[in-house]
Parts: sequence; structure tokens; C-alpha cells
Amino acid sequence: GRMWAYTVGFTVLPHVGGFLGWFLNRKEIPAWYEKLKKPSWCPSRRVFPVAWTMLYTGMGYASYLVWNDLGGCNSKAIVPMGLYGAQLALNWAWPPLFFGAHNLNMAVIDVLCLDGLALGTFCSWYRINRLAALLLLPYLGWLAMATCLTIRIWKDNTLQKSGKSD
Repeated sequence: GRMWAYTVGFTVLPHVGGFLGWFLNRKEIPAWYEKLKKPSWCPSRRVFPVAWTMLYTGMGYASYLVWNDLGGCNSKAIVPMGLYGAQLALNWAWPPLFFGAHNLNMAVIDVLCLDGLALGTFCSWYRINRLAALLLLPYLGWLAMATCLTIRIWKDNTLQKSGKSD
């Protein structure tokens, strides 16, 4: 009877940090982000909340599937759930670094480390539950775009100040 609570808890968990990241940094979006030079392929601001709601839901449910298949919290769960937790922490750290601190250097480092951990999570989950791994594919795709966007914004808005250009 308690399984639905675990399912909901795991599914909702990623949204907590995502919502907090948005809530704490929301004033920086019109005040700072809108003034940055961005590439033509940058998604509209309206796309981000929809995309992240879908991505966090898929990722959260996938984490439940893996946790359940491994029999809950035990030694077998340390690596697959540890990778997931670490990538989620870096995911949650990105908005305060980027929007809050305006620290493009750290945002780039964060997103590159996040990519590695998310890929590691996918690989470790694939052996445990293929559906869970497949549920991460849209997230990995979005992360690839977000990484390119972060690097491009960093390059276009940091290097210009030191007189460098491509």
C-alpha cells in the first residue's frame, strides 16, 4: 500500500530543487538574462518550464523504477542512485550559479560535470532497468542543448569583455 507514496515521492523530488532554483532566481531572468547575448537557436523563455516539468517527471519516475528494482536502499543501490543524486545536485546548482551569481565560468564547469554524471547514470541504469534508462534520453538530449547554450553564452558574454572574439 505504500508503493504509491514512494512512486510519487521519487517522481516529485527533482521538481523541488528545480522549483527552488527558479523561485530564488526568477528576478534575474528579466533583469540580467534577457540582456545577455544569446544565439538565434536559444529556446524561448516559455519553453523552459514546460521542458523541465516533463524532464524532471521522467527522471524522477525513472529513479523510482531503479530504486524499486534494486530492492530499495542497499549496497546495490549506492552507485546507480549515487550517480543520480550527484547529477541532480549539479542540476539544482546550475541556476544559482548562472542566474544568481552570474558566474558563467562555474556554470560551464557545472554543466560539463553534470553531463558526465547524467551519462554515467544512464549507463548504470541501463543494466538495471532499460525503461528507466530510456526515460533519461530526453533529459540527455536537453542537457546537450543546454550545455551548448551555456558554453555559447559564456563565450559570447565573457570573452568580449577581455577584447577577444572568434
